[in-house]
Amino acid sequence: METQAKQFFISGMVQGVGFRFFAEREAAKLGVGGYARNLFDGRVEVYAIGTLEQLEAMKSAVRRGPTMAAVDRVEEQDADFIKNYANVFCIETDE
Repeated sequence: METQAKQFFISGMVQGVGFRFFAEREAAKLGVGGYARNLFDGRVEVYAIGTLEQLEAMKSAVRRGPTMAAVDRVEEQDADFIKNYANVFCIETDE
């Protein structure tokens, strides 16, 4: 199975509601590497590394979000493979 990298940019009420921690828990369940961070424009960025199936499951999870979030939109794009995140998912400081 080929490993890929994707970036998800999540818009809506997604900061201050535990979204990054939610993404970290979902990534751990799915075996996905990467990071989550808040962006200054109010979005959350999730960078994820995994198989196509893992990335589809991660996309589904970020579309849902944690209970207190209200996701309006998820933009997805292919991303460069950053080896440092291949086997770990972390919460990055805000951009």
